[in-house]
Amino acid sequence: MAFIRRMRIIDQNEASRPMDTCLKIAFATDDVKTVNQHFGSARSFAVYAVNQDHCELVEVAEFGKLAQDGNEDKLVAKITLLDGCAAVYCEAIGASAIRQLVAYGIQPVKVYRGSSIAELIDDFQNELRSGPSAWVAKALARQAAPDPDKFGRLEAEGWEE
Repeated sequence: MAFIRRMRIIDQNEASRPMDTCLKIAFATDDVKTVNQHFGSARSFAVYAVNQDHCELVEVAEFGKLAQDGNEDKLVAKITLLDGCAAVYCEAIGASAIRQLVAYGIQPVKVYRGSSIAELIDDFQNELRSGPSAWVAKALARQAAPDPDKFGRLEAEGWEE
């Protein structure tokens, strides 16, 4: 299964981007306003870059109409699309898809059908501000740049035997 359409939004003014430290969050949606799709049969996903104060739509990808038939081949293209995302919000998801997403470091989040994407983003931003849950903290740690001075500091501390 391949994408039917994929739209990436590129900001031409990189200097003014407040999104350098953000997490990408995907939503299974067919209207880019509400979460209204089952992960496995989702026809489209909207991907947002989110930090504590800002959010922006960065990509929308559409697939063909898919059945909830247990055929796991259709999951590969979706998980590939979500590479780099911290989470995917959907109305339902199967156990196999959950295992595969978690193996890629993507947290599946099940929400009620019709949940507002704007409200979910607002809730996520509030969580970032007030202290992230375990999975959000892990996603933030994965995103953090490696510390080039880590071994120098360890060497300076010395070793005791």
